[in-house]
Amino acid sequence: METFNKLFGSLLAFVYHCFDRIVIQGYLPLLTREEHIVHFFRDVLGLYPITKEVLSRRTSEYKHWVEAFARNHKIPMEWAQKGVRKEDYVRPHLERIERRHRYGVYFILQSMEQGFSFRSLNPKYANEDPNYRPIRKRPSRFTHLYFYIRDEVLGPMVMCVGTFLPFQTTYYINGHHFIAGELQRQGIRFRKDDNAFLWTADPKALQVAADKLDASTIRKRLDYWTLVLGPKFSKKERAAINLRRDYSINQIEYCWNFIFRRNFPIHKIFERSCEMGLFRLAADKVAQIFGVRLTRRMRGQLYSLLEKRDHGHHVLRVY
Repeated sequence: METFNKLFGSLLAFVYHCFDRIVIQGYLPLLTREEHIVHFFRDVLGLYPITKEVLSRRTSEYKHWVEAFARNHKIPMEWAQKGVRKEDYVRPHLERIERRHRYGVYFILQSMEQGFSFRSLNPKYANEDPNYRPIRKRPSRFTHLYFYIRDEVLGPMVMCVGTFLPFQTTYYINGHHFIAGELQRQGIRFRKDDNAFLWTADPKALQVAADKLDASTIRKRLDYWTLVLGPKFSKKERAAINLRRDYSINQIEYCWNFIFRRNFPIHKIFERSCEMGLFRLAADKVAQIFGVRLTRRMRGQLYSLLEKRDHGHHVLRVY
């Protein structure tokens, strides 16, 4: 970074660094394993045998609650269209709620996606307990609900909830949205294009706002929206089992942003980077990056051969 600043410092308007895209996984630790599900339904709720209907009832109740929530708050609820980016489809609704200076859920999309759910199976062998049903966690396709939210602190965010137990939840947030909200609250002018700040009246205040995004801030907002929009549990269920939600990071991006005064230097740097990439990306490096070690025996002859041909440009062939 120091070398870069020495070379191009006179051409830069300002520099800032921040968290960009953050994907967080939310889960209920005591409802993630088969034995947890058996304890919850049999010992806590007194539902036995644990049949397919018993498991699907929780899904139906949650879906009906979401439909009622969307209807009462006049929130559009549709199925995602194939081949259409969800963010592009809901953007007009986000712009509308921003113009009205309102916060909350502004759209709900339904999508059939792969996920893990619990299945009630018939036992293969006879058992002393005639009501015994083995519970197994299996991958399957089922409905996922995407809640598009404009949060007062984090800005535009997405909360995706799987409608089958264990109700796995994924949150998508962006650090640039958080920074924009902080600057607006302070009355600092700025110009932003998608995921980049092109100009600001106070670059130091922008960096201070970026540094405010921490784990406690994110957790408070995720806990709030999970309580409002997530699956519902009664007081009896919460008293009998600890249903506190934990979070883990699926993906996180941290970026350094160099804002140039003019476009010309950027084109030259990009051209030179492409040239260096072509010269350095040899066949052995491609094999090292994309090669896969086989961990099980496979029939027949299997091999990969990468060749480098001396043409005007590199040509990588895989056999």
